[in-house]
Amino acid sequence: MTTPNKRLPGRMPGWAKALSAVVLVLVVLFAGLRLSVLPGLKDLFGSETHDRSGPALLKSIQDISRYEAASGSFQVVVDLEKDAKFLPDAIRGTRTLYVGAGTVDAYVDLGKVGEDDITVNEDRTSATLRLPHAALGRPALDPEHSYAVSKQRGLLDRLGDLFSDNPNGEQAVQKLAARHIGDAAKESELTGRAEGNTTAMLQGLLRSLGFEQVRVTYGS
Repeated sequence: MTTPNKRLPGRMPGWAKALSAVVLVLVVLFAGLRLSVLPGLKDLFGSETHDRSGPALLKSIQDISRYEAASGSFQVVVDLEKDAKFLPDAIRGTRTLYVGAGTVDAYVDLGKVGEDDITVNEDRTSATLRLPHAALGRPALDPEHSYAVSKQRGLLDRLGDLFSDNPNGEQAVQKLAARHIGDAAKESELTGRAEGNTTAMLQGLLRSLGFEQVRVTYGS
């Protein structure tokens, strides 16, 4: 008579082991745990950083006729949230809280000043200059002082990061931060300060050349 096989106590069947391994992998995957975010694991494996960048190549040179007369420093907190229709945020959706710091320069383009914009009297003691109004440059984010405070991503977004060339990309919040900084610069007194500084610079320069009266105006 054949004796039925008895399962040894305390031993896990093969299919159970395989299932446990799959569950463990999924837990790690969906939780978004990576070596780069687990504290201490980088040092544990002795990671190193190597800079194999090539030399910077000069693409072009452009003469600048702008007088950079003022610069403003700005900071903005960006709260960017992207949702998916008919899906809860835990499944699909992102929310990033980002602190953006940057500068905006204000300048007067002296290259637009023509001969008709400069008037000098006969004895060269008085001069009148008509300059274009000051303008604002492009906002420049400071990478050393700009950072993400928090990132919340849905399950599908975390999974997509594994197959993305730029996981956890911050281009969207960076562009939004730059736009907000640019808008704040337009509402500030930067252009007025730039015109005042330009006037003081030209008056000091021309008076050192012997002019007693120097008048500077702005606008066409």
